[in-house]
Amino acid sequence: MRHLTTCFLLLALLAGCGKKETNEASEAPAVATKTAPPAEAAAPDRVTLTAAEQQIGGVRLGTLTERPMSGGLKVNGVLDVPPENLVSVSAPLGGFVDRTDLLQGSRVRAGQVLAVIRNPDFVQLQQDYLETRSQLKLARAEYERQAELYRQEVAPQKNYQRAQAEYEALQVKTNAQAARLRLAGLPVGGGIVSTATLRAPKGGFVKAVNVSIGQSVTPTDVLFEIVNPQHLHVELTVFEKDIPQVKEHQLVRFSLGNDSLSRERTAHVYLISKSISPERTVRIHAHQDREDEQLLPGTFVRAVIETNRVTVPTLPEKAVVQYGAQAYVFVAADSAAKAGTAVYRMVPVTRGVSEDGYTEVHLPAAEQGKPLRFVIEGAYALLGKLKNTEEE
Repeated sequence: MRHLTTCFLLLALLAGCGKKETNEASEAPAVATKTAPPAEAAAPDRVTLTAAEQQIGGVRLGTLTERPMSGGLKVNGVLDVPPENLVSVSAPLGGFVDRTDLLQGSRVRAGQVLAVIRNPDFVQLQQDYLETRSQLKLARAEYERQAELYRQEVAPQKNYQRAQAEYEALQVKTNAQAARLRLAGLPVGGGIVSTATLRAPKGGFVKAVNVSIGQSVTPTDVLFEIVNPQHLHVELTVFEKDIPQVKEHQLVRFSLGNDSLSRERTAHVYLISKSISPERTVRIHAHQDREDEQLLPGTFVRAVIETNRVTVPTLPEKAVVQYGAQAYVFVAADSAAKAGTAVYRMVPVTRGVSEDGYTEVHLPAAEQGKPLRFVIEGAYALLGKLKNTEEE
């Protein structure tokens, strides 16, 4: 009886263990389902395109090409005019502004009336001239009479000499007064007027208008500034430490700060200043290769002075994409994800000089020496899909 009891207990214990193992076995797949890692995600620097996507994106492959590029010195500057093309206009004798109709930006021609100046002293100037001119006529007649008497030995020589000196002195005084009238813009001879015309010494555009009607002006006041935009030159600022690299006749490639298209223009170094400013910079004067009358003096420019030319690895500019502060290129991966697709990986690069549609490119050390095929067209389409995929 004791043996039977023992057997029943052993059978019950074995049955309980079998049920526990069965429950654990049935629960194991469920746990595994919850903790198993998902399928391997795509690498963050790789993008896969189907054949249709490659066609839409215009993806085209190419290789690095060695091209001669300039070793450039990046500088800033402005467009400026030579001194002879910038004129400051003043009223030589001062007065009150009686009339002017000029506006800033107006075009003027040489000799055009800029303003009319009124001054009571103009009347006295003309009066003095007319009186001196009358005295000159009398002195000339006396001089000729004394010369005739002296030749006939009727009058002494000293009378002739005195008449000659008075005549020549009045002649000088008359010429001086006439020159002063012309300087003031007043008529020489004729009727007496109280106004003088202020005329443009050169043609160009009015850069500044510093007067208004009725304003009192002095000979030192600048009333108008006229600038002739022809022969604009590029005035560049170069730091002292970089001056040894700059030589005359070097090519300068520059673009205007207000040009949204960043169109590149060229010039050549013409003059290097021999003095250093308190900011430890030197002024460089460059002449444009092709002048454009639409350009305005004072326009900010960004420029590159070509100091030398070296052969470097390059890619088309549209092959290099910018994301954040880093430049990247795309290269074709060795294998595709599946038939009919292509995989491209994004590689960080260091961008160098850009010229004629090409950009100098330096690859990471791990990528150098490999037979890589670069995406030279459609790189931004790849960048867009890669970043959209990451966001999803």
